[in-house]
Amino acid sequence: MDLGLKDRVYIVTGATRGLGNATARSLAGDGAKLIITGRDEKVVVEAAAELGPDVVGLAADNADPSAAQRLVDSARERFGRLDGILISVGGPAPGFLADNTDDQWQTAFETVFLGAVRLARTAAAALGEGGVIGFVLSGSVHEPIAGLTISNGLRPGLAGFAKSLADELGPRGIRVVGALPARIDTDRVRELDALSGDAEAARTANEARIPLRRYGTPEEFGKTAAFLLSPAASYLTGIMVPVDGGSRHGF
Repeated sequence: MDLGLKDRVYIVTGATRGLGNATARSLAGDGAKLIITGRDEKVVVEAAAELGPDVVGLAADNADPSAAQRLVDSARERFGRLDGILISVGGPAPGFLADNTDDQWQTAFETVFLGAVRLARTAAAALGEGGVIGFVLSGSVHEPIAGLTISNGLRPGLAGFAKSLADELGPRGIRVVGALPARIDTDRVRELDALSGDAEAARTANEARIPLRRYGTPEEFGKTAAFLLSPAASYLTGIMVPVDGGSRHGF
């Protein structure tokens, strides 16, 4: 199936590893041109080089108020256009109510929530008909995840923002989509498993609750996200797609 990605231009944040990187790999593999970001300049430049000649790596922090416009301008200057953005950011600090400090909440809000809002708002101003804004969120949008109190607080609000944005931008032909990963086999999820004190036992217990009885791979997530961002998904907007092996039991 041709997703129609050849020569389309996307920004993918948080793309040096994990889900952002997997999505960037799928997009670039189908011919898209990319601006990818990460906080460490050396790491993001190396990640871009691995993805191909039509991928540019820029050091940027989603929480930086100047980052959004710089990324949009870079896409236009380097490739002459912008077709979409995938807003991905590492998960906030784990912990229960008594564990998380005000500083951790504030940092997470600036990065996970306000940074994403700013990136979406800036991209929306630059996109035309056929453009798309994607969010990497979490299964916590629907069901709180034990030990991830900050994520449980912020992700549903960001999903609500995305739904509002879909209504607002739809008349301009701009789509807004979200992907909701659960237990995908990334460094982040392995770190969360390790917090239990027995990572292997935690993984086994988690897999037993997943209908497909396994963790997803980053590649499986990346392919799903690439489809949602592509012209092949041109009549999908305002949706939150679980990428979770059936973990979500609701319709």
